[in-house]
Amino acid sequence: MSAIRLAAFGPKRRAGAMPVEYSLLLTATLCLVAFGVVMVFSASSTTSLLGDSGDSAFYLKRTVAFGIFGLIAMRILAVRGVQVIYRLTPILLAVSIGLLLAVLVPGVGVEANGASRWIGAGFLQIQPSEIAKVALVLHGAALLATRPRMTRSIGELMPYLMPVGVVCLLVVAEPDLGTAMVSCLTAVALLIAAGVKMRHLALLGLVVGFAVLLAILIEPYRMERLTGFLSPGTDPAGAGFQATQAQIALGSGGVFGVGVGESLQKAFYLPEAHTDMIAAVIGEEMGLLGIIGLAGLFGLFGYAGLRTAQRARERYTKLLATGLVSLIMVQATINLFAVLGLAPLTGVPLPFVSYGNSSLLLLLAAVGILLNIADGATVPAARPRPSNGRLRVVDGGRPASGRGASQRRSASSRAKGRDSRGRDSRTRRAGSRRRGRAAG
Repeated sequence: MSAIRLAAFGPKRRAGAMPVEYSLLLTATLCLVAFGVVMVFSASSTTSLLGDSGDSAFYLKRTVAFGIFGLIAMRILAVRGVQVIYRLTPILLAVSIGLLLAVLVPGVGVEANGASRWIGAGFLQIQPSEIAKVALVLHGAALLATRPRMTRSIGELMPYLMPVGVVCLLVVAEPDLGTAMVSCLTAVALLIAAGVKMRHLALLGLVVGFAVLLAILIEPYRMERLTGFLSPGTDPAGAGFQATQAQIALGSGGVFGVGVGESLQKAFYLPEAHTDMIAAVIGEEMGLLGIIGLAGLFGLFGYAGLRTAQRARERYTKLLATGLVSLIMVQATINLFAVLGLAPLTGVPLPFVSYGNSSLLLLLAAVGILLNIADGATVPAARPRPSNGRLRVVDGGRPASGRGASQRRSASSRAKGRDSRGRDSRTRRAGSRRRGRAAG
């Protein structure tokens, strides 16, 4: 994979070897995308052939097309993505909110399965909530990096919390509670990385928890999903149908699986087999080993991403890397937990693997930004604002470093040395005069 990366994707290094985090991120991403292409075709071929399209490769063609666009975007952003995206963050946030509003307008938003989440026509449909998720991370990283004192109180965090709240309300109105939960949990991870106090996070958690509970109570289908999770056996043909079929698929796969392309559950038994429930198809066709391999790839991605955030050169890139990695890992965790029966079904797709044109394109672009950070990218404009003419220390209380800091410390030491020598010499002279008078 390193050879592929050097030949096709990576920017040329001026000196030294490519950071290991770069190679791990790229390897995990390409493996997940390739895995997803195979499994989307396997999970959708039967239903596509027997459905309206009559083409077994209908979803495969779209996945490959958007995957190519996503890889091109990843390659471009891996070179100068951080600097470009920092300037475009306000525009992206405004555009995403505008598109979320447009989706709710009758006749503008495209409706499917009772939800209006898409805009556009035919092959060029996009899902604005996918843009909004990434835009919130970019906005939060820029704001928390340039204004680190925001973390002192909830009131000062409002310039970040307000856009998060607006986006989540618009997404819930589509309705899409799962995506809103992903955005909220990603925001929490970003606030933790920025140094927000735990008591403030606990208060925000109570507010978000109450809002989620209210959203569940006012929608009957959400209550059905919750009861289907708590007791899927009580209504296996109704509220618990999807969860029950997922468990049957996983159980049928055993340890080694029934073989790629041999799943029975994907043929009209598993709803949305190529999107939300693709992990169940993987479990049936590749068995427990397939699920472990899938989880291992996401674990490798998370490890490399957090290492990238830790080794980033400035506060903005640290927060940006943390936010983007958290976005992908939160989404993957929610999806896998729902398929395995450890969480209610939320309709959240599996990153890089599930069918979803907008999701694949935006997440590959996010990986491009992560690769640029791993390669040592910085944005001088994102440094904290100076206070009283002095630069503040912004990275976890780390002492100032560099040539200027060394010169200041040296000058301070010399000044203290001169001062102490002056006091010592005056003391010695005064003492000798006293001894002289005493002797005389």
